[in-house]
Amino acid sequence: MVFRKLPGVSASGMGLRLSQKFVFLLFLSGLVTLCFGALFFLPDSVRLKRIFLSKTESQPVTVGSENDVREHLKKGAKDPEHLRGITSAKGETSTKLKALSRKPSVTNEAKTDKKDAGGEALEDMMLSRSKTESASKGEKVTSSSNQGANTDTSFDYNKFKKCLLKPPLGIEHGKPSDPQTLQRREKVKEMMKFAWDNYKSFAWGKNELRPLTRNGHIGNMFGGLRGASIVDSLDTLYIMGLMDEYNDAKEWVETSLDLNSNGEASLFEVNIRYVGGLLSAYYLTGEEMFKRKVMVLGEKLLPAFNTPTGIPRGVINLGSWGWASAGSSILAEFGTLHLEFVHLSELSNNGIYTEKVMNIRKLLNKIEKPHGLYPNFLSPVSGNWVQHHVSIGGLGDSFYEYLIKSYLMSDKTDEEAKKMYYSALEAIEANLVQKSPGGLTYMAEWRGGILDHKMGHLACFSGGMVVIGADDGAPEKRQHYLDLAAEITHTCHESYSRSATKLGPEAFRFDGGAEATATRLSDRYYILRPEVIESYMYMWRLTHDPKYREWGWEASRRKLARESFILAVPFPQTLTLFVPLRYLYLLFSDDDLLPLEDWVFNTEAHPLPVVRKRCLQGEGGTHDKTTSE
Repeated sequence: MVFRKLPGVSASGMGLRLSQKFVFLLFLSGLVTLCFGALFFLPDSVRLKRIFLSKTESQPVTVGSENDVREHLKKGAKDPEHLRGITSAKGETSTKLKALSRKPSVTNEAKTDKKDAGGEALEDMMLSRSKTESASKGEKVTSSSNQGANTDTSFDYNKFKKCLLKPPLGIEHGKPSDPQTLQRREKVKEMMKFAWDNYKSFAWGKNELRPLTRNGHIGNMFGGLRGASIVDSLDTLYIMGLMDEYNDAKEWVETSLDLNSNGEASLFEVNIRYVGGLLSAYYLTGEEMFKRKVMVLGEKLLPAFNTPTGIPRGVINLGSWGWASAGSSILAEFGTLHLEFVHLSELSNNGIYTEKVMNIRKLLNKIEKPHGLYPNFLSPVSGNWVQHHVSIGGLGDSFYEYLIKSYLMSDKTDEEAKKMYYSALEAIEANLVQKSPGGLTYMAEWRGGILDHKMGHLACFSGGMVVIGADDGAPEKRQHYLDLAAEITHTCHESYSRSATKLGPEAFRFDGGAEATATRLSDRYYILRPEVIESYMYMWRLTHDPKYREWGWEASRRKLARESFILAVPFPQTLTLFVPLRYLYLLFSDDDLLPLEDWVFNTEAHPLPVVRKRCLQGEGGTHDKTTSE
């Protein structure tokens, strides 16, 4: 057999010319370099990073999935009360897990976009890494997205105190003059001490306590951060005058709160609990340590916004790599950052935090909203809605709450937030607010035009939301909003009183002849949620109708008595317990304890002060009054 020599091809080696070999080797080396680089720049290669990183950088990473969470729940653990439903990369929510709604999307797949909304390059992530490392050494940090910005952190705490209209803790720490109300407040304080002492005895430094097994639980939603119950309760202990307990908590935060964890964390949960808790602790006490901690943590959250649209991912790696996972973003999560991020900008004198949350608003104002409603899932890549499911309960709730509270926290200067809130409320009333045959007002859910006649316990915050905005809408609608808030709160109270245990179900329905009752097995559970008591507190503050204190006392006896820990198991109790205790203590205190003229509460009930820009900048002078000690 004769082999015919092809023209222009050498017979030596692989049949390639020397120049062709060089081009082939150049291509091969480029391909190897690209693959090797991907190990460091693609977030879903985190396990492979461990091979190359030193032991000091390579820490265990918690990777969540729907199966992980099912197993987590099966073992008797529960993510705290703002659990939101596990979301897949396609934006599909597990129906089974949606019952516990309020947990961010957690997927095994993650992609980091090369540029964010401002056109920033992928190198920003590496800059973020070096900044985070500098922050851990106590060095001054500057956002990579805002190089050269004024980051002077000399926030004048004394001037801030003078800009408050009233002392934060009131004249006598909000002590009520009525003996019965005082006795009830002392009972709530006793409940807090009982919960705290058990947490300290059995779970100190862990995120929460499992009441039956009496051991600590870390969970997977905080990315390796610990002590969530400690940070979450700082302001409660201080407000209640439990100073020994507060000092123990402060010492732990100062010496043991490690912000250099390396794992997947919920942006939403870290923000409302850790950032919110540290901010409120600083504003109430003036302790500089809290400010230093929260500024380092805030810096670590910024890479979540590195998406084509600027809509943050739901899950962020808090380690030095700072990437965020793929998947749909949830309305209540990316819409529940504004209050805390504005205060991060105030304390750091760096506008990057405010800029990030304002970019979210810009996109939401730009895109089409079906019937004026905001669906629950949005793609952070395309900026389009993923599903047309609308809920004022889980997955949507605190987005609306933060609109009206942003307006109030801005000293009523944020007109954009005000406009967005009242437009949304108008659409909600037109499409979701329903009246049952028995006369109960409720918020239905909307699924692409089809109403689901159920209301979740999470939606019961809306009575309080509507009442705090009653005075700032159109004057002719003030009474309408007061009536609507009262009707919704009454319906939520009925969901408690119509249940066998007198504890509110996770969801209650208005179909098949049922009203305000849990008709499905999947709805018949109770996990110490605070929303009903939250609305009682706001309704009392703004109407002083004594029934709200009575309803609150009725709930406290059943909801928060020691035996209710058994009713709530197998779910961990501390994180879900501290929030209703904060609201109950305020309900049974005088209005001058954290007065609403000066303070707004984030969705975790952490008090954040109204930002009076002119006063803080010295343009409007200071208020001539006595401030708190």
